[in-house]
Amino acid sequence: MKKALVGAFAASLLLLTAACSSSDSSDDAEATGPVELTYWTWTPNMDKVVETWNAANPNIKVTVNKQDGGDPAVTKLLTAVKAGSGAPDIMQAEYQKVPTLVSADALADIKAETGSLKDKFPESNWNSVTLGGDAVYAVPQDNAPLMFFYRKDVLDKLKIAAPKTWDEYADAARKIHAADAKQYLGTFSATDAGLFTGLAQQAGASWWGINGDTWSVNINDAATQKVAGFWGGLVQEGAVLNTPMYTPEWNAALNDGTQVGWVSAVWAPGVLEGNAGSTKGKWAAAPMPQWDAAAPKTGNWGGSATAVTKQSKHPKQAAQFIQWLNTDPAAIKLLASTANVYPATIDSAAALTTPPAFFADQADFYTIAADAAKIGNPFTYGPNVNVAYSAFNDAFGKAAESKQSAQFTAALATMQTQTVDDMKNTGFKVAG
Repeated sequence: MKKALVGAFAASLLLLTAACSSSDSSDDAEATGPVELTYWTWTPNMDKVVETWNAANPNIKVTVNKQDGGDPAVTKLLTAVKAGSGAPDIMQAEYQKVPTLVSADALADIKAETGSLKDKFPESNWNSVTLGGDAVYAVPQDNAPLMFFYRKDVLDKLKIAAPKTWDEYADAARKIHAADAKQYLGTFSATDAGLFTGLAQQAGASWWGINGDTWSVNINDAATQKVAGFWGGLVQEGAVLNTPMYTPEWNAALNDGTQVGWVSAVWAPGVLEGNAGSTKGKWAAAPMPQWDAAAPKTGNWGGSATAVTKQSKHPKQAAQFIQWLNTDPAAIKLLASTANVYPATIDSAAALTTPPAFFADQADFYTIAADAAKIGNPFTYGPNVNVAYSAFNDAFGKAAESKQSAQFTAALATMQTQTVDDMKNTGFKVAG
């Protein structure tokens, strides 16, 4: 783990070695006939998407190996890295896991094959696969821009417009709860670090950074303090709930009208349809409330990329496949219609002409999503996201239970300390 921050952050010799290795491997592959690649992914129906590639590329056959999910797949890959064998050629990886895999020397730098793709993706997603440097460790696959979802019937009845700023959100939350003590515009969930990270990203935070072989950690920065204080204040005054999401109680609150708004991501319609089916036709999607309406930004909650592993004997062909998968118009259409993901490429609009079934009456759903995807703030994840997220669950869990705004902002200091201590104990060089 210690010194494995390669690519853009390591010596140029490693880059040269990787480039030569890629060239040699591909030459050997072409000489020996058809290439067979394995692809680890948890995305549903990806095998059907890959069938189209295989039909058109008989000399580069890709076989999908279905995984249980992002974390189990990463654990398996790290085990294979340690063993020196057993890794796939191609790996789906959540954006927040890319630094972990890079630090373990698990991913190949595919800049030579994919570096020209930068302009095809939002800056925030491209930053996640390059870690803000020159190397390219993956190609963005799906995006998850934050949006705001609300019960239009409830807000219309109270003559409240969809909030365009966070101040307006706070005012709307107060008015809704004052009109009906059983209703809330949202909840602060202390078990969803990914959402909080996206909110901090929208505010301008970037919790990790790297310069050479030295990391910086800035979780307890002004932007994140602003976000924590905002939600802590609403919880303290009782304007929003403080209960976790994805519990039976939360599901019921969406369905029975207790919770009439949800800050979520582009994939929210599926969750709402599954948990609040009786309210179909009553919800609307809107852009995220802003800190500065004149300079709109958003964050992400989720999303993943496709990478080539260091153990692949055919990195050039693997890179060819992932470039097709994430940029070819036919592939993009399949990702959207067959795999049910929101493609990361900025050219995905043509494949998303029909709104999700739960928002069938909102023809501009994907226009709102596309606009949101373009304004994501850059955000760099670090090699120990799991530690930071665990610290969030613990510290913010106590803060939410206390319902004291001061505890929310204080929780960030705990996250900062635990994250930095873990990195230093693991052997990373951390500034400060």
